[in-house]
This record gives sequence, C-alpha cells and structure tokens, in this order.
Amino acid sequence: MIELIIIFLAIIAVIAAYFILKKVSHLIINTILGLILLAVSNFAFNLGIGYTVAVILVCAFGGIPGAILVILLHHFGVAFT
Repeated sequence: MIELIIIFLAIIAVIAAYFILKKVSHLIINTILGLILLAVSNFAFNLGIGYTVAVILVCAFGGIPGAILVILLHHFGVAFT
C-alpha cells in the first residue's frame, strides 16, 4: 500500500513540475524578447536609455510590454532619462 501512495505522489509531483516549468519557459521567453526589443530600439533609434537595474527589472518582469513602457516613459521624460 505504501508503494502505491509513493507512486501516486511521484506522479502528482511530475505533473506539477511540468506545469511550473511550462509557465517558467514562457516567462523566460518574454523576458528575453523584452530585453532584445529594448536593446534594438535603443541602438536603432539612439534613445540613450541606460541599462540600469530598474530598466532591466521592468523589462525582465514586463517583457515586451515592459520594454515599450520603458521606451514611452523615457520618451516623455517621466523616467529612465
């Protein structure tokens, strides 16, 4: 009986790990795309946005929308100048 419980718990752990890793991979891809968008737009349009900890964190957590937010806030002179 103990073996069945251990197998059942192992199956649940594998399923939980699958869903967690699936979400983490989406977050990693979104982070990379946000940082690439910021770097390319900074280089292409000569925006002059410095790569500070705050800028990198906004792009890392926000992804593409975060990078767009950083660009817009810098453009209007609100932040990241």
